Amino acid sequence: MRALRETHARLGVVARVHYNEKHVTAMSNASSPTPLAAPLSTDESLGPVLGANLRRLRLRRGLSLERLARASGVSRAMLSQIELGQSTPTINVLWKIARSINVSFSALLGEGASVGTAVILPRSRAKVLASRDGSFSSRALFPVDGPRTVEFYELVILVGGIECADPHPPGTIENLVVARGAVAVTAQGKRHVLNEGDAIHFVADDEHEYRNVGTVDAVLYLVMTYA
Repeated sequence: MRALRETHARLGVVARVHYNEKHVTAMSNASSPTPLAAPLSTDESLGPVLGANLRRLRLRRGLSLERLARASGVSRAMLSQIELGQSTPTINVLWKIARSINVSFSALLGEGASVGTAVILPRSRAKVLASRDGSFSSRALFPVDGPRTVEFYELVILVGGIECADPHPPGTIENLVVARGAVAVTAQGKRHVLNEGDAIHFVADDEHEYRNVGTVDAVLYLVMTYA
């Protein structure tokens, strides 16, 4: 998910959210029982994992930092800080990087496969991605242990929040359901207003937007399927 302008980011918020690489927003351990609505703290454990994955994927593709910067629109300095584990990017920046090297969102965040076992994902230890202004948040509802073709997210959009998402890889499908509140989703040039319980299914390889048009913080669940 430009946080799902960010993510989703891929699942990433108020007029249009403009990312600012000098301002990094939390990818954190959620400490509040209220889903994603509390301020986010920095998750120091994620930076090294993300940095190592980015460097490995970049080198595998024979890309220099300069070439990746041109392809992604993220500055060389920011990419270098991410690889060194010194910065945790916003969900918008992470989506830009994932799209430029043609990998799923989870490929950048994975820590190692967990196959054949039941995995509990406590809310208290959830990894949360947020937009720079904090009005859009995304929580992965799957083990972030490597590349996947299907991803499942909980999204929260604060009252008045807008998330303008960059195109995902060709053929990516988003299937959203509104669990609370009212949200306007603009996809493929058309605006659709969804109330609690409504769902939408659309191809997300073009710019799309989520806008909270209700009076309470909106909660959505997103299934993202990559081609």
